[in-house]
Amino acid sequence: MVPLSILDPSPIVQGGTARQALQNSRDLARHAESWGYHRYWLAEHHNMPGVASAATAVAIGYVASGTKHIRIGAGGIMLPNHAPLVIAEQFGTLESLFPGRIDLGLGRAPGTDPLTAQALRRPGSDHADSYEQDVVDLQRYFGPASPYQAVRAVPGAGLNLPIWLLGSSLYSARLAANMGLPFAFASHFAPDHLMEALDLYRSEFRPSAVRKLPYCMAVVAAYAADTDAAAAELFTSLQLSFIALQRGAPTTLPPPVASMAARATPLELAGIKHRFREAIVGAPATVRRGVEAFLGRTGIDEMMVTAAIFDHTARLRSFQLFAQALIGAAPGQTPKCTTAASLAGE
Repeated sequence: MVPLSILDPSPIVQGGTARQALQNSRDLARHAESWGYHRYWLAEHHNMPGVASAATAVAIGYVASGTKHIRIGAGGIMLPNHAPLVIAEQFGTLESLFPGRIDLGLGRAPGTDPLTAQALRRPGSDHADSYEQDVVDLQRYFGPASPYQAVRAVPGAGLNLPIWLLGSSLYSARLAANMGLPFAFASHFAPDHLMEALDLYRSEFRPSAVRKLPYCMAVVAAYAADTDAAAAELFTSLQLSFIALQRGAPTTLPPPVASMAARATPLELAGIKHRFREAIVGAPATVRRGVEAFLGRTGIDEMMVTAAIFDHTARLRSFQLFAQALIGAAPGQTPKCTTAASLAGE
C-alpha cells in the first residue's frame, strides 16, 4: 500500500465550539501518528460556520506542538488570499519550530464566497491571476538568500520548505507538472477531472531541483465503522452539510441520520451521489476493497483521506479502522478522545 495521510477540515459540530474542534484535531493527529499515518494537513476556509481552521498556520502550529514526528501541513493555503511574503514568514516560522515536519500545500481558489474573498484582500489585487508568480515568489523566499535580495523571509530563507500544488482542475495539474512540483487532487469533493488531471500531470512533468519524478496524491472521503450500515450513517453528516451549503445556508456539522431520503430532494440526492462518488464507505473489508480499486485505477503515489464525523470518538474509530485495514496499525481498543479539560492547560 502507498503512504496514507489525513486531510482535516477541523469540523465544528452543532452545539460545539471552534476550541473543541481544534482540540479534536490535535487529538486525532496524536492518534494518527501512532497508527502510522504519514502526514496530517489542515484546510483553509473562510466564513464557514463548520470549519475551525481559517487561521491555518496557527492551527498547524497547535497540532504540530502536540505531535512528535508526523508531518503537519496545509491542504492548503489559498494563495490568492495572502501576500507570498506573509506565507513565507508564517511557514518559515513553523519549519523553524518543527524542523523537517512542515508541508505547504497551495490552492488557487479563495476557499470562500466572492464577498468574503474581497474582504480577505485589499481592492486592486489581482487574486488568482498572479498565482503562478506567487508560487515562484514563495520558492524564492524559501531558497538561499542572495546578497542582493532586498526583501527576505525571516525566518524562511534557506529552509527549502516542501511546496505542493493542490487542485481540482487541469490548470493546477499542468502548472505542477511544468514546475516539477508534487501534486494533490481534490477528488473528495470534485472528482470529475481526476483521471485526466493525473494523466496530464504525469505526461507533462518536467524534472526540477525539487523532484526528478512526478509524485501525485489524491484525497478521498473515507468513512469506516464496524459495519457498512454504521459507516454509511456516519457519512450522512457530510451529506447534510453539503446540502445546506448548496441551499445557501452553510451550517455547523449536523449529527448523522439513519436515512437521507426525507432530507433532500431527488435532484440534491443525485448531486450528492455525483459529488462524492469516489468516497470509500464501509466496514474494514469494504474499505480495503475500495482502496485497492482506487489505487489500481489511479496509480497514485500517496492517498489522503478525510472525514467530517459528528462524534469525535466515532471519528477516531473511523481513522483507526482505515489504518488497520491498509497499513496494519495495531488493533487496540476503540480510542478514547482526550478531554477538553486535559488539553486546557497545554
